[in-house]
Amino acid sequence: MVRHLLKISDLTKAEIEKIIDKSIELKNNPQKFTSALEGETLLMIFEKPSLRTRISFEVGMQQLGGHAIFYSIKDAPLGRKENIQDTAKAASRYISLMAARLYKRHDMWDLAKYSDVPVINMLDDFAHPCQMMGDFLTIKEKIGRLERFKMSYFGDAHNNVTYDLMRICAMFGLELDVACPAGKEYTPEQIVLDEVAQISEGTGAYINILHDAYNAARDSDIVYTDSWMSYGIPVEQEEERRKIFTPFQVNSQLMETAKPDAIFMNCLPAKRGYEQTAEVIDGPKSFVFDQAENRLYSQKAIMLFLRDKF
Repeated sequence: MVRHLLKISDLTKAEIEKIIDKSIELKNNPQKFTSALEGETLLMIFEKPSLRTRISFEVGMQQLGGHAIFYSIKDAPLGRKENIQDTAKAASRYISLMAARLYKRHDMWDLAKYSDVPVINMLDDFAHPCQMMGDFLTIKEKIGRLERFKMSYFGDAHNNVTYDLMRICAMFGLELDVACPAGKEYTPEQIVLDEVAQISEGTGAYINILHDAYNAARDSDIVYTDSWMSYGIPVEQEEERRKIFTPFQVNSQLMETAKPDAIFMNCLPAKRGYEQTAEVIDGPKSFVFDQAENRLYSQKAIMLFLRDKF
C-alpha cells in the first residue's frame, strides 16, 4: 500500500523519532546519501507560493541524487481542466514522489487518494507536517530532548501550523498552551480539538487553548509564533488583524515570562513588529534560521522514508 504524509499524525511517534534521527545523520554525513534517490523524480505542485519549501525540497532531492520538477498551478487550479483523479493517476506514471502545496485540504486528500506514488503535504489549510519535522529536529538539537518540555504558541490558531503543532505535542505527551484571540475565526477547528483530545488520552499530553498570552508563556521552554498575515488575507483586513493580534505579540516582556533558557521559534516568513519584535527574532534566544535550515534535512529524510530507503 502506498504511504502518504498528509498530516503529522499520519506517522507514529516512533516513526517521527526515526525520521528525526535520519535527518541528523543526513545533516552530519551528507556525502553518504548522494545517490540514495538516484534516477528518481519528485513532482512539486504549487498552488500556494513558498520560498523555503521550494528551495529545500528541490535542493534536497538534488543532494539525494534525484531530480525535482516545479509545477505551478496558480493559474490552472487542480480539478479545473481535468479532475484531480486523472491528474494524480497520470502524474504517477512518470514520477517516484509527489509533493503539493495547496489551499484546500480536500484537494490534497483527493490527490493522495488517486496517486499511485507517495504524496507529501507541503501545506494545506489543515496540516503542515514537513514544518513539524524540521521544528522537532531543531528542538532536539537545541534543548536535547523531545519530551518533558512545555511549548507555547502565540497568534493565529486557526491555521495549519497550529493544528499540526497540537497533534505532534499530543503524540509526544507534551504540554502546549495555544494563546490566541477569542472567536471562531482565530481558534482551532473542533475536528482538530477532537483528534488532539483523543491522542492525548493515550499519552497524557496537556493541550490547552487560552486567550491570555502571559499565562501561556509562563514556565515555557519554547515560545513559538507564526504570521498574522497568511497568504490570501485581503489588504483591507490587515490593520484590523494587527489590532486583534497585538496582545499576542512575542516581545521581550513575554519572553521574560518564559523560562530563562527558553528558545524562540517562528516557521517564517516573519514580519518584525507584528507577530514578534525585531529584538526577539534577532536576539540570542532565536533559532528561526536554524529552524528554516533544518527543513532541508528533515524533508530529505521524509522522502527516503516514504521510498522505503531506511
